[in-house]
Amino acid sequence: MDNFKNKFLNFINENKVVMLFVVLCIGAIYASGNPLTFVAGELFTRIGRNGFMVLSLLIPVLAGMGLNFGITIGAIAAQIAVFWIVYWGFEGISGFLLSVLMATPIAILFGYLVGKLFNKMKGAEMIAGMVLGYFADGLYQLFFLYIIGGIIPVSNERLIISGGIGVKNTIDLAGNLKYSLDTVSMLKLVEILFYVVVAVAIFKIIFNKVKKTGTSIVKDIIILAVAIVAYAITFIPSVEAFLASDRLLLLYAVTIGLVIMALLQVWRIINNRLIKKDKEYSIRKPIVLIIVAIAAYGLTYVKPIEEILFFVNIPVTTYLCIVALCVFNNMLLKTRLGQNMRTVGQSRVVANAAGIDVDRTRIIAMVLSTVLACWGQLIYLQNIGTFSTYGAHTQVGQFAIAALLVGGASVQKATNKQAIIGVILFHTLFIVAPQAGKELFNNAQLGEYFRVFVAYGVIAVSLAMHAWKTGIKPIGKDNKHAKLESQKA
Repeated sequence: MDNFKNKFLNFINENKVVMLFVVLCIGAIYASGNPLTFVAGELFTRIGRNGFMVLSLLIPVLAGMGLNFGITIGAIAAQIAVFWIVYWGFEGISGFLLSVLMATPIAILFGYLVGKLFNKMKGAEMIAGMVLGYFADGLYQLFFLYIIGGIIPVSNERLIISGGIGVKNTIDLAGNLKYSLDTVSMLKLVEILFYVVVAVAIFKIIFNKVKKTGTSIVKDIIILAVAIVAYAITFIPSVEAFLASDRLLLLYAVTIGLVIMALLQVWRIINNRLIKKDKEYSIRKPIVLIIVAIAAYGLTYVKPIEEILFFVNIPVTTYLCIVALCVFNNMLLKTRLGQNMRTVGQSRVVANAAGIDVDRTRIIAMVLSTVLACWGQLIYLQNIGTFSTYGAHTQVGQFAIAALLVGGASVQKATNKQAIIGVILFHTLFIVAPQAGKELFNNAQLGEYFRVFVAYGVIAVSLAMHAWKTGIKPIGKDNKHAKLESQKA
């Protein structure tokens, strides 16, 4: 009983921030009077728009560099590329991929320079990132207000200020990059995946035959056959019609997710108990997860939930990018680089003693985070459809960090789950706060002030708690002796 009580209290203590914001969100939704279908529709749009950016913050936290306020610089790299892609007239998914191709080297360079600077300011990376963001913004303003048109000759009435020098405040991305990623059909994704799988399987078969590695090619042949059969199924008219859409009804997405979850647990049981014959493997957790999946599917028949599931459509490609980044973050932890980052984050002294190049590891972490933030900004801009030249990047860092902290993360620890929960809670509050303020106080502006207060408030509290924790040093034997000596003196 005492053990259960302690676990319960620990759970409450560890998740108090999340629970507070859950209560705030429920209260704000009720006060606003907005239909749940409206809130859910807006929320899933915002998750697709902002989720990738928030997830890009996790790697620097893992490497012990805290909250990366420098992701603003990654957003700047994306916006430089977007301007030139629009200026040259590229559009659709080809324009989006070209913007990724152009922005990535810029983001790598920026990330490397930021990492080098942070290595000179160990322990003060967060404040350095914030100041560096303002400095980069100044250079960005100079580039877009004077160098473009003033030094680099540019002639485009749609993009350039009437005097011929400087870029306009707002650029409409309609006809260029607007929804370029969101509108990629599921059929196109299946085709791309098919060609990738076939190319990899054939390469492995040829490599093993030429090099005579002795590795069995049966597995690769089976994968190749399954890929061909799966691709052939897409030519069935009903399947082709379903996959031709770029959106997926939330009901179908939830059903597919729950089925995959249940099948994975069944495979784990079969693999560990029947194939590997591991008698010590406990099937309790897989069974519980299967029951949870079945119960969750049962909830889809509850009327309010069913209405939401039939109302919301999600852009498949955008959400797959978010899922891919979650998988990448998890896989990174299993690599040698990820383990090095974890060691550096826990103790630079221990990392040095273990032979890890601390400075290099930290630079790689910053490069990865900056590149991911760059891609996140591209996803954001194509979804919102409008490029605010001088304002799109200014609050990227603050809002992304606030969302991460709302999910229960801290300066020392952040996970995919906390990032996703934070995006959900933070943006739910953003959606309903103005209307709640109007209904409660007849003033929607109060809701605006409240959500801005939340954004900066959670950051301030988190940084204060971090400073308080790091400022308290445990008193060891040497410190006790020094303290007694000082008292005697």
